[in-house]
Amino acid sequence: MSRSVVFRPEARTELALAWDWYEEKRAGLGDELVVCVEAAIAGASREPDLHRRVRGEVRRALVRRFPYGVFFVADDDELLVLAISHDRRSPGYWESRLSNE
Repeated sequence: MSRSVVFRPEARTELALAWDWYEEKRAGLGDELVVCVEAAIAGASREPDLHRRVRGEVRRALVRRFPYGVFFVADDDELLVLAISHDRRSPGYWESRLSNE
């Protein structure tokens, strides 16, 4: 079952900033990141229970090839992307987004 995907605005901003950073390193690398993030989100949408819970109902899907995780909450109809976070970023910084669902 595939769910509709909804992004918190902050998650979209995080992806855009990551794209910018990788594009500065090598043209096209930002696009590769986006493809990998989209694949992680698609997999999470199909099978959210395959991903480890990190806090309450929040789960994390790892992004292949890049040191990022997609933090999300899923129900029967929707996958809410809370954050797209670099693995070295302070853990739990996105938790304040839970109260703003």
